[in-house]
Amino acid sequence: MRAAIILAAGLGTRMKSSRPKALHAIAGRPMLAHLIAACEGLFDRIVVVVGPEMVALEKVAAPHATVVQHERLGTGHAALQAAPLMEGFAGDAAVLYADNPLITRATLERLVAARRQAGLALLAMRPADPARYGRVLTDANGDITRVVEWADATAAERAVGLCNAGVVCAEAESLLRWLRAVSNDNAKGEYYLTDVVALARQDGERAVAVEAPEAELRGINSRAELAEAEAAMQARLRAAAFEAGVTMQAPETVFLAADTVLAPDVVIGPHVVFGPGVTVAEGAEIRAFSHLEGARVGRDAIIGPYARLRPGTVVEARAHVGNFVELKAATLGEGAKANHLSYLGDATIGADANIGAGTITCNYDGIAKHRTEIGEGAFIGSDTALVAPVKVGARALVAAGSVITEDVPADALAIARGRQVTKPGRGFRGKGK
Repeated sequence: MRAAIILAAGLGTRMKSSRPKALHAIAGRPMLAHLIAACEGLFDRIVVVVGPEMVALEKVAAPHATVVQHERLGTGHAALQAAPLMEGFAGDAAVLYADNPLITRATLERLVAARRQAGLALLAMRPADPARYGRVLTDANGDITRVVEWADATAAERAVGLCNAGVVCAEAESLLRWLRAVSNDNAKGEYYLTDVVALARQDGERAVAVEAPEAELRGINSRAELAEAEAAMQARLRAAAFEAGVTMQAPETVFLAADTVLAPDVVIGPHVVFGPGVTVAEGAEIRAFSHLEGARVGRDAIIGPYARLRPGTVVEARAHVGNFVELKAATLGEGAKANHLSYLGDATIGADANIGAGTITCNYDGIAKHRTEIGEGAFIGSDTALVAPVKVGARALVAAGSVITEDVPADALAIARGRQVTKPGRGFRGKGK
């Protein structure tokens, strides 16, 4: 049995934000959610320590348990708040930080494996600039003797390159005992989680460091560091997409969400943005400058360029969504086409239907949303406004420039526009000569 205690009570003061730090997103997912995803399946129990009135963070943590740290007295104090939810837990426990969201499942597995060989295991790194990280001090055998915070370190200790990433793993009962024994006798007057290392050593336990890259273990404390973490995550997601058989013509311009699902032989053009909740089937092409969120794209469909798919959109196989077309809560049937300058909101469009340029589904009456239904094989002429709720039957033809307010039966022709009046001799007749 294994448990993870995630510390997420940080306020984000250095980020100049009113939102909890762990709520800030990377690749469309809150930092806390990234870490939970890495822990799920490896840890049998997950407890998240939040600050007072962090309801939004508790929702991100769900269905996992949360506990509130009412006073911020340090990382050791924060971890100890989980003790009531850990009583009687038989197994190992790891303490992690929500502002370390880039830790991979593989690194956590190495941490857990190292714990089986020692009383305590700790994640560590060798950053290019150690800056104000705590230093990990080791003996001749490479075992950890203690971890010293930068503020309490001597000049010689600050010269050590091995730095603390904060994450520890130990037998749960022992870890809680050490946490209760942690003192705040230090430069900041705080209870440091890393003091459990020295306490473990006092109990005769061996402590070992598990090293991982800085890019994976770096903490996020500022907007600049958040941007750096975003870049690192995007590089990771793009690499995974390439490995899955996706073509990206200018990968550095493509932005993926953490949950983007791309099948083999998907082709993505330059400057494409994927928000959360997008699935793209095999052979589909997403052309340049398109934006997709909460949408499903079918096999061999073509999206864009300059298309926008909003949440609830389904584009079926071989359908086409062209330039400056926006879909919201709409289904575009198999082989259907909407190639130019249209808004299709709250609509169901049948297979092989053709939506002409400038078509608008007028789905909102100022109070409620209404749906438009267009049958298979229907042809909607350019510059048509479909005032929902309205239905256009299969194979019906709607003339260009129409405003459709009533249902159109299958196989019918609908014309809803003012009659043209031509008055000879009323033109400009040489005006300006």
